[in-house]
Amino acid sequence: MAGCTSRCRQGVLKFIQSLRRLVFGTLSKDKVDDELEMTMVCHRPEGLEQLEAQTNFTKQELQVLYRGFKNECPSGVVNEETFKHIYAQFFPHGDASTYAHYLFNAFDSTNNGSIKFEDFVMGLSILLRGSTRDKLEWTFNLYDINKDGYINKEEMTEIVQAIYDMMGKYTYPALKGDVPKQHVEVFFQKMDKNKDGVVTLEEFVQACEEDDTMMRSMQLFENVI
Repeated sequence: MAGCTSRCRQGVLKFIQSLRRLVFGTLSKDKVDDELEMTMVCHRPEGLEQLEAQTNFTKQELQVLYRGFKNECPSGVVNEETFKHIYAQFFPHGDASTYAHYLFNAFDSTNNGSIKFEDFVMGLSILLRGSTRDKLEWTFNLYDINKDGYINKEEMTEIVQAIYDMMGKYTYPALKGDVPKQHVEVFFQKMDKNKDGVVTLEEFVQACEEDDTMMRSMQLFENVI
């Protein structure tokens, strides 16, 4: 299907806001149905048991997530336009479109132009409950724009610039045009251990684990959910 309608866009936004509360335990169990406006029908994706084995969510949590996802987006998929719309609502003082594009591609594991529930929940599991290594591998994949197994300086600059653009002038009142590039120069020098002009996964993980400042900068949770 072509994707969600405008009603669905608003629904997915509300669903993600409710998901944040659910994950942190501030959405009580008996209020889940009200918050997500679920139907009485319990939608269950195929392979629920398989998803439970592949993620860090329980079967009950997967049911809640799927019912909300399906109820708010009946087509069962989220396209890039919808994804960008959602991020525009979360970051109204900046331009989130470029970052949302790269993030969408990271969630779209099959590269078919849409995010299914399975794609969504697999990525969510890593970002919310994965190990440090899992989160860094996911982040590396986000930065590896052309998916060649390496991050070059241009790719890192694209992502960092997109994050600065998304956060907007209210977050960075003194931001100058060359700040993202300077940011990348410092980080890239620390990551590119053998000075060959590209960063491998192992170089990326090692550099982040050795440097607390870099680790905090690479944490994408607050920008994702």
